[in-house]
Amino acid sequence: MKYIINRKLIVMTFAATASLLLLTNCEREISDDAKLATYPSTANIFTDDPVGLTDAFFESYDPASGANPTGFNVDNNEAYVGKKSIRIDVPAPNDPNGGYIGGVFRDRGAGRNLTGYDALTFWVKASTTTTMGTAGFGVDFAQNKYSSTIDNIQLSTTWRKVIIPIPDPSKLTQEKGLFSFSAGTQDTDGIGYTIWIDELRFEKLGNIRLLNPYIFNGQDKTVDGFVGSTQTFTEVGALFNLANGQNIKVNASPAYFNFSSTNTELTGPFKLTSTGQMYAEIVGSTGSATITASLGENMAQGSLKVNAVGDFSFAPTPTRPAGNVTSVFSNRYTNNPVDFFNGFWQPWQTTQSAHFTIANDDILRYTNFNFVGIQFANPTVNLSNKPNLHFDMYLPNAVPANFDFLVTIEDFGPDNVDGGSDDTRVQLFVRNSSNIVSKQWMSFDFSLNNLANKNNVGLIIFENINGSSLRELYIDNLYFYNN
Repeated sequence: MKYIINRKLIVMTFAATASLLLLTNCEREISDDAKLATYPSTANIFTDDPVGLTDAFFESYDPASGANPTGFNVDNNEAYVGKKSIRIDVPAPNDPNGGYIGGVFRDRGAGRNLTGYDALTFWVKASTTTTMGTAGFGVDFAQNKYSSTIDNIQLSTTWRKVIIPIPDPSKLTQEKGLFSFSAGTQDTDGIGYTIWIDELRFEKLGNIRLLNPYIFNGQDKTVDGFVGSTQTFTEVGALFNLANGQNIKVNASPAYFNFSSTNTELTGPFKLTSTGQMYAEIVGSTGSATITASLGENMAQGSLKVNAVGDFSFAPTPTRPAGNVTSVFSNRYTNNPVDFFNGFWQPWQTTQSAHFTIANDDILRYTNFNFVGIQFANPTVNLSNKPNLHFDMYLPNAVPANFDFLVTIEDFGPDNVDGGSDDTRVQLFVRNSSNIVSKQWMSFDFSLNNLANKNNVGLIIFENINGSSLRELYIDNLYFYNN
């Protein structure tokens, strides 16, 4: 076949050259019978067997994040229709192979044309009543450009159908990420269980109604933008109504949306990162801009107002050798895997995140600050030989007279789980003094010698205490080290 293709190319090249010599003033239109190449529109993903998937059709998330690659199989004795189903054995948090399970199914070929469907559907049941963390499609271990997921899927011991609406089917002309999921034991008190999935496919239901798309979870946000910083659009999705009356919230990639700015001299063009995040760069030093978005012809709720604040001052570059450091957040070092930089411990927490990047330097930014948790439990870290904490802090506003800042470091104990009798903590206080200043970086170093256990450290809490009116701060170069 390769020889035949090459031969055709030679003939076509010769013919094209001859045509140019003889008909230099002629233009040839594309025939009305010509059709653009399309990709297969195969709907089925798994019925009794995988359909058009890679040989190892379950591809696990990174075990370094705590994902368990051993709990996936095909069950020959359980099915909603036919004889087989997908079997997912959700592990306990202390399973040596990983404390949760998750991964993706990918198309074997170049991708599928899914523009004729409006939902991903499947039937599911479990060995106990619980919730499944996430499920969706569009995760392809590449850019994840059109990922869509739903959270906290209710499971029971009988089969039920799950419907995941496609935010904009017209975008899915060549999709390789056909299914993704993750599941843990948060709702079973750490007890493992089994999930079965069957009749996994894309469908054209025709009765799904878009209620409203949104960015920033529908909120209107205002941020200060330094020249060279990037503003990332988060909490993006859409609310849909199903035929049974259920409203379902879909977490959608921002690539489904069209973004616009009221001041393009302040905000540069909108771009996608290599992992599918949408961002805008601040290119101007004065003025303001309001950024909005739409999903198809539907305006999204929520917006971002950017106020230009000029050039940015960077934190001091760390100089400690990488071998002496366990990093949580720093562009100078390789960072330990982090579960979250803002725990959203409702209803008490008010802190919001608006992290930004300037000249390839990432900065943690917290607003409406009362307290925030940074967790790195998959895996926890052993600090027995790195018993010191360092971080840099920047206060963009005046220092409150009642400034009072608390840092808590927590060791999860042998069970590696936050909570329980084996946890230990140390509290580190930062009081107002002449060393606390605004609009310049401050460096803090603390000894952790008073932390009883240091083998399973998994949480840092920053807290605004004693009525302090501190409301905004930046953090950079957060790491543990030895001398």
